[in-house]
Amino acid sequence: MCLAIPMVLIERDEFQGVAEIDGVRRQISVMYVPEAEVGDYVLVHAGFAITQVDADEAAKTLELLREYSDSMVEL
Repeated sequence: MCLAIPMVLIERDEFQGVAEIDGVRRQISVMYVPEAEVGDYVLVHAGFAITQVDADEAAKTLELLREYSDSMVEL
């Protein structure tokens, strides 16, 4: 199973960028999303931004991931 995480693009140059979520920052490749700009949400998988998502969709996805994570802690 593959999982991509919505993250905010906070820095970028032509091919590389930095994305952040919940204070965690990662260097990523932005080669697949040349139109992405700083402030946009991108789905990050294995160090690559693979597509852009709107802020509402990112928030919904992150909420579900947090709910799942919280339920696993309670086990």
